[in-house]
Amino acid sequence: MNAIAPTLIQKLQELPPQRLAEVEDFVEFLAVREMRSAAGARLGESLAKLDALNLPQISDDEINVEIQAARQERTTQRT
Repeated sequence: MNAIAPTLIQKLQELPPQRLAEVEDFVEFLAVREMRSAAGARLGESLAKLDALNLPQISDDEINVEIQAARQERTTQRT
């Protein structure tokens, strides 16, 4: 990257402000895409680890009980 950096900087310095704004937007887009890709990879790894535990599936009723308990806890904390 060191060999590319001076050339890239020189090219950026030659761009008009409007084009620099476009470059900045594109770099931001690439950074966000990279972060999302990394987050997706971490999620995949987490799901694989969770799957490896071979835990029994949770029923809809159990999920609803957990949701209600969490809602009750939030209500209690607010008062």
